[in-house]
Amino acid sequence: MAAGQNSIDALGQFELHPVLGPLGSQLHVSQSVLTMLAASVLILLFLYVGMRPRAVVPGRLQAAAELSYEFIYDMASDQIGREGKRFFPFVFTLFCFILAGNYIGLLPGAFTYTSEIAVTAALAITVFILAVSVSLISQGLGFFKHFMPEGAPVAMAPLLVPIEILTFLSRPISLSIRLCANMVAGHVMFEMFAAFTILLGGFHFIGPVLGVAPLVVNIALMALELLVGALQAYVFAILTCIYLREAVAH
Repeated sequence: MAAGQNSIDALGQFELHPVLGPLGSQLHVSQSVLTMLAASVLILLFLYVGMRPRAVVPGRLQAAAELSYEFIYDMASDQIGREGKRFFPFVFTLFCFILAGNYIGLLPGAFTYTSEIAVTAALAITVFILAVSVSLISQGLGFFKHFMPEGAPVAMAPLLVPIEILTFLSRPISLSIRLCANMVAGHVMFEMFAAFTILLGGFHFIGPVLGVAPLVVNIALMALELLVGALQAYVFAILTCIYLREAVAH
């Protein structure tokens, strides 16, 4: 617990430890891996069970599945263009995986795998490699022309080209850190205010009154985290679409 001997360990919740006993230790299976597997199963069940009825008048689960599908499909089509349908499965999978990780982490005792820089960096690098590969396939050597701004003097190339390359290479860094930092910050705030509730509640007489304030803040933080969780999944997905649009556009 975060509150122990009048101290708060807000970062202890992000520590990885083996699960599944000795087998988990040998295979290096942490609670993060287990949560990712659970999230993948839940996503597949949600889509399968939701779309199975195929009713003309959809129920709540089918409506939710159709809404999420159409939302990402429209976003991919609008942002990427004619090639949006081609990359829709990748963007949809990415969005669902990040959204599930953000929301599962809000459950008591669950682990937020999107708070791990290794996970978010792996997702960002995958997007980056895909975008570069599509650029080279679609544009050929013309892809490298983007590192020299159009209309700029040739004499400025030694200065402008390195800047453009660094800006381009910073994309996976910004993608991964943005998602990871938002999830870590939210859960640290949760932990701190939950600990304040326990610490203040320990005072005689006035303690229960003082403990209400951080409890109210935690309720507000929960609503904020629900919004941030969806927003971060959306931002990651739409930036992926933007990078892919640049890749297929000449």
